[in-house]
Amino acid sequence: MDLFNWAYDAFRNLDFSHTTAFYGNLIVNIIVITIVAYLLDFISKKVLVVAFGAFAARTKTSFDDFLVEHKTSKFIAHLVPLLFVYHTLPIVLKDFSYLEGIFEKGVAIFIIFLILWIVKSALNAIKSFLKVQPNFSDKPIDSYVQVIMIILWLFGVIGMIMVLFSVEFLSIIGTFGAVSAIILLVFKDTILGFVASIQVSANDMVRIGDWITMEKYGADGDVIEINLATVKVRNFDNTTTTLPTYSLISDSFKNWRGMVNSGGRRIKRHVLIKTKSVRFIEKDELEKFKKIQLLNSYIEHRQLDIEKYNIQNEIDKSLILNGRNLTNLGLFRKYISQYVEKHPAINKDLTMMCRHLQPTEKGIPIEIYAFSSDKRWENYEYIMADIFDHVIASVQYFDLEIFEFPSQGASLIQEQE
Repeated sequence: MDLFNWAYDAFRNLDFSHTTAFYGNLIVNIIVITIVAYLLDFISKKVLVVAFGAFAARTKTSFDDFLVEHKTSKFIAHLVPLLFVYHTLPIVLKDFSYLEGIFEKGVAIFIIFLILWIVKSALNAIKSFLKVQPNFSDKPIDSYVQVIMIILWLFGVIGMIMVLFSVEFLSIIGTFGAVSAIILLVFKDTILGFVASIQVSANDMVRIGDWITMEKYGADGDVIEINLATVKVRNFDNTTTTLPTYSLISDSFKNWRGMVNSGGRRIKRHVLIKTKSVRFIEKDELEKFKKIQLLNSYIEHRQLDIEKYNIQNEIDKSLILNGRNLTNLGLFRKYISQYVEKHPAINKDLTMMCRHLQPTEKGIPIEIYAFSSDKRWENYEYIMADIFDHVIASVQYFDLEIFEFPSQGASLIQEQE
């Protein structure tokens, strides 16, 4: 009973008027700080955003326009009220050390977040600016920005932990070292992408706009984006293929940039000539072939050389097999070589030939190897088709035949015979 009476008397003697006034003043101060912070935020946004927007509109460079587009000045304006609150809290909450510590840490963490957001918007503005510059339009700018942001977020998180738990920087680094195995496991793809981005950029393996072919992932088109984790390829059928960045260094792919930057696009295609249609040219047939303008001078020069050789070596020409002779396939190859060489769409400075490949069970491959001056896909296909239209149509003038599988009807007729 004595304890109860003592507590009752103590509670009755409390000065509630003083306590109520004290807390009332605290609440009023907090409200005033909130109102002032809101006004500062409103004024700073109006001044910074409007002033910077007007400044950007008058300058010739486009970089400040990208800063406005990514709202960098707006995020900077939010710093003013936060800094005001951070420096005012110790005065308002000087008698409440516990609350002061909580609010100060909360505002400090918010400031760190805001600074990271300001840096992110500035980096995005730099990225957008560099992408429209000719010297940087084909560089993996997204990867660079992402790497920088990862590093900044790492330091930002460390700063937040230091503020929240009042620990030193070296202690946090030691903790990260202890859990590095878990970090490597969780962020494996990010780390691989980071390493791959550096290697791709350092070795200039792929640029934005490059045409690459990667059969494993079904990619065949132009690279439209390279970032830390993925590479986006717009295929020629207008679909988009996304492949891991590290696959560019772990798997094989074809980059057509060398062809695009060279003097021509390669034509490498053959026709199959039936072996049984190849024969020697009789002497009385030469006049017929001399009517082909591209072969006239060649036949005359070649005929003189052959006759001179046969006479000097006393070759018995009663049998055409003896000595040296022209063949219809040889004349055909020479004709194709001359035709390709005269074609206006072929680059004369690069390798150009009509060659005889290893005979197969389907016939003798006669291949055209040359480079078209126009490297655009549509025009390249037109040039190649134009050449081979002529090649296929000219075969019959040399008494040659192109190999093709017999149709089902022709096979049935042969079986009946």
